[in-house]
Amino acid sequence: MVELSFGPGVLILDVQGWSKLWSLKSRLEIPFENIRGARADPSVAGGWWKGIRAPGTHIPGVVVAGTFYQDGKRIFWDVRDAERTIVIDLVDDRYDQLIVEVANPAAAIAKIESVVPTGDDARS
Repeated sequence: MVELSFGPGVLILDVQGWSKLWSLKSRLEIPFENIRGARADPSVAGGWWKGIRAPGTHIPGVVVAGTFYQDGKRIFWDVRDAERTIVIDLVDDRYDQLIVEVANPAAAIAKIESVVPTGDDARS
């Protein structure tokens, strides 16, 4: 699971507990202008194929954490409970997507959407 917070111009994802070991990351900082949007998507955590691990941990039905390459995308995963999964789409960043578990998906999405650039400021 990750805990979300905000710094000056960045979304901060602090990796919690054993996920730090499994994902080999403890923190990600994403500039607001690189965020295209966020959505709840428990179905994305289903299935056994997450991509090529580089580095990461994948025990089907238990945990997926770390960096994976799938369909030409670099994706950071940290999910144990699929029902609390959100997907954060990025542009011009090290990752193309962040697929993470959060305590409250609806609240996390609302917070992220409040900082996503819109209108003329948004990137396509």
